[in-house]
This record gives sequence, structure tokens and C-alpha cells, in this order.
Amino acid sequence: MRLILISMLLLISFGVNANEIKPFTSDGCSVFPDGTFAQNELWLACCTAHDYDYWQGGTFKQRLESDKRLKQCVHAVGERYIANIMLVGVRLGGSPNFPTTYRWGYGWPYPRGYQALTSDEIQQIKALQFNGI
Repeated sequence: MRLILISMLLLISFGVNANEIKPFTSDGCSVFPDGTFAQNELWLACCTAHDYDYWQGGTFKQRLESDKRLKQCVHAVGERYIANIMLVGVRLGGSPNFPTTYRWGYGWPYPRGYQALTSDEIQQIKALQFNGI
């Protein structure tokens, strides 16, 4: 009986904030360097913009577009080879199905998966607008 009660309380607590996004955070390029040895933040701005997309999540198509923008951004700072490696990394490691801090839609409670943002969710994102992007 006690186990059932605890389980029910946990389920209720997960459901209370299920539709609320946490404030934006970025860990830079996650498990990848933020730049070269000579320029240690060379593509950090690219990763921060990419994190902003990943924080809010959305559809599979939106994730693919975000990943392509990351590749283009890193390529634009002169790192074509690194851009291709990063694209492979985010495509493999950024799935919304992984319970990581850098998954697609990481601002929302896990699990979220791929889904279009509702008008209420877009309003929440706008209220927490990150001015550095």
C-alpha cells in the first residue's frame, strides 16, 4: 500500500510541471570543445544558438534544420572539417529519447519526444527569451 501511495505521488508531481519549460541554460558545445587551442571559443556562439533551439525543442524537421544551421555556422568560422564532425555528433547524440541535459527539448520535462510547440509553449519561450541569440 505504501509503495502504491509513493508511486502515485511521484506520478502526480511529474504531471504538475509537465507543460512548463525551465529557464534557458547552455553548456556550450556539450561534450565537444568550444573552439581550438589557439581560439578556445571559436565556435561557442554557434553552439549556444544550437542549444537555444534544443532547449525549446519541436518537431523532427526543426531539429534537422537546427543541426544544419550549427554545421553552417561552424563552417562559416573556417572549420569545415569540425562542422561535419559536429553534425554527426549532434545527429547521433541529441535525440529527445535520451535522458541527457543536451537532448532535443531539454528545457521540458523528460520524456517529451518530437512535437510541435503549442501556442502556450511558444508564449512561455517568449517570456524567457534569451537575448544573446
